[in-house]
Amino acid sequence: MHLSIDGRPTEDVSLRVIHAVLDAGATLLDTANVYCLDDADLGHNERLMATALRTWTGPREGILVATKAGLTRPGGRWERDARPASLRAACDRSLRALGVDRIALYQLHAPDPQVPLEDSLGAMAELQRAGKVRWIGLSNVSVAEIDRAGRVVSVVSVQNRLNPFFREAITDGVVRICGERGIGFLAYSPTGGGRLTKKLPGHPVLQRIAARLGITPHQVCLAWVLAQGPSVIAIPSARTTGHAVDSLKAAAVGLTPGDLHDIDAAEFSRA
Repeated sequence: MHLSIDGRPTEDVSLRVIHAVLDAGATLLDTANVYCLDDADLGHNERLMATALRTWTGPREGILVATKAGLTRPGGRWERDARPASLRAACDRSLRALGVDRIALYQLHAPDPQVPLEDSLGAMAELQRAGKVRWIGLSNVSVAEIDRAGRVVSVVSVQNRLNPFFREAITDGVVRICGERGIGFLAYSPTGGGRLTKKLPGHPVLQRIAARLGITPHQVCLAWVLAQGPSVIAIPSARTTGHAVDSLKAAAVGLTPGDLHDIDAAEFSRA
């Protein structure tokens, strides 16, 4: 997202970031049609992903690109629009932007309070039957909404916020349900996002664990997120190759039960 919204880097820097994570072994790229400046810029991040994959020298096989629909960016605002007709039109635009015949993972970006969830997902099921979508996922949903969705489509992933500052995905049971049902849980903003991410290096508990393991506090935070459940996948953002590659190293970090307990018990102020 941060390669395409306000403050985004130049295209050549963005391509280097994506190439760096692919070179380091990443196999999932998460994007959305609304990762852009406004409605006139829709699909910016999808087009960026397509260019990055087209110009990457590594093997394309096994790289999964996930995108989303259900939001709009009028005047740069973030608004919901999950009407069936809007989702169908968005899917066709995303197919063109990504340069593919079928979207690997298509996620409903958020339920629309003006549209029954069943109607939105019914449209996505139609897209799946038409061969335009392989798998269907959800984002920003509750356990009750996961249950409702499951009666309409086969849900393979749920993308909700999860980090030490915001743990509602744990306390509300979403992470647990995903683990029990074999649904991939994609943790967005896994280091807090924005100014909260910048607080991590100074956190005493993360500092202590990082010093003992010889890693960065950001890696400790990501390792904590990954440890929250068997189906949890962290999708950190980055604007630089250094931050992107640093985040990937968290996959090899093993936190002890004591480490996890200390992070669980620590205060992570949002102030």
